[in-house]
Amino acid sequence: MVNFVLIAFCILIGMLFSKYKLVPQDSYKGINSWLIYIALPAVSFRYLPKVEWTPTMFFPVLAMFVVWVGGWLFSELISRKKSYRQRSRSTLELATGYSNTSFIGFPLVAAYFGEENLGIAMICDQTSFIILSTAGIISALRAKGRGENINSKLVYRRLITFPPLIACLLSLMLGPFIDFSFADSFLDILVATLAPMALFSIGLQLRFSGWKKQLPQISLSLFYKLLLAPLIIFVLALSLGVRDDIGRVSVLEAAMPTLVSSSIIAEQYGLNTKLLNLIIGVGIILGLFTTAVWQFILKSYL
Repeated sequence: MVNFVLIAFCILIGMLFSKYKLVPQDSYKGINSWLIYIALPAVSFRYLPKVEWTPTMFFPVLAMFVVWVGGWLFSELISRKKSYRQRSRSTLELATGYSNTSFIGFPLVAAYFGEENLGIAMICDQTSFIILSTAGIISALRAKGRGENINSKLVYRRLITFPPLIACLLSLMLGPFIDFSFADSFLDILVATLAPMALFSIGLQLRFSGWKKQLPQISLSLFYKLLLAPLIIFVLALSLGVRDDIGRVSVLEAAMPTLVSSSIIAEQYGLNTKLLNLIIGVGIILGLFTTAVWQFILKSYL
């Protein structure tokens, strides 16, 4: 209960700071730099070396791929039915196929299932990032009519220079040879900054103006993101017999609202950023309630 209150408190404080201009307009960028370069890598070194790799540990990877494929199919179906152009189609794909597995996902996983399961959440997060940095960029480029000239160097550079991914790979490679437990106390302090600062940053960026005009698109995207996607992973976990924390964390991460980084890609490639930001903002608020329902279902049936 305390963690849930912390989540709501940090987001609300961020929104109030933004509304009353108590911080510079782009101050969230500095916070995000700390999260990307310090807090998220700290999570990797704190928890991933302690993960016991069993066959079921690949389920989080599978789950994020299934969420993305489902989001792509859902977007294609809706786009053809509504006769959307490629720009709207790519925007919808970015809104539905990628979950906010870190900034929102990590605090909620820690709140509902304990910080010891952040290693599983990190696997989900890095899988989502790899998909976004490849398929997401390709989708955005298609909207500009440059699908045939996709800059593969840009895609690879984005992947190999992302600090959390570098830390993830290093912790996995060095974990069997180096005991990082000597740094646990130090890493715990860094990891503790992740949830409040990430949620505060989200609050600073939330915007809701003009949501009524975009309600049909918002509703369709969030129907998949908050309800259909986790339902698919829930059924998949039951079918494969993944009835433990691995399955529960994977389903909860699939139930997260839209990834904030999707908006950055949309802005870079001239997509409908206003719609995407509305989906992100509304999704975060609704996601606090829908993930609470999913958490109850997971503890009862998984």
